[in-house]
Amino acid sequence: MTGTHNKKYFDCALNNAKKLRSDMTIFERKLWTRLRAKRFMNAKFKRQVPIGLYIADFVCKDKKLIIELDGSGHLEASQHEHDVNRDSYLKSQGYEILRFYNNDIENNLEEVLEIIRQKILAP
Repeated sequence: MTGTHNKKYFDCALNNAKKLRSDMTIFERKLWTRLRAKRFMNAKFKRQVPIGLYIADFVCKDKKLIIELDGSGHLEASQHEHDVNRDSYLKSQGYEILRFYNNDIENNLEEVLEIIRQKILAP
């Protein structure tokens, strides 16, 4: 791609990420309340971060950790295939990905946070 195409893509991805930040789901808001502003283990998380062709829900760049929240649409075969390809790309960029369903956030937030805590503590 030329520099112009890269800039157009970057601008588009950035605009999409900004829109996603302002239109967070209730589940994303619930988790973000716990992760934001280094509230969780002093780890710096950002939300809706463009990485290559994708936008990650929550990213801790220091720990190379991505947290994804999935709704019921992620159970469909076509979305599952997309998620596999997406995860493969993100892993190739050095990230580890944790996926949680929205009902995990709603019903087991403390367990979700414990899993995240263990990943942050891992060497």
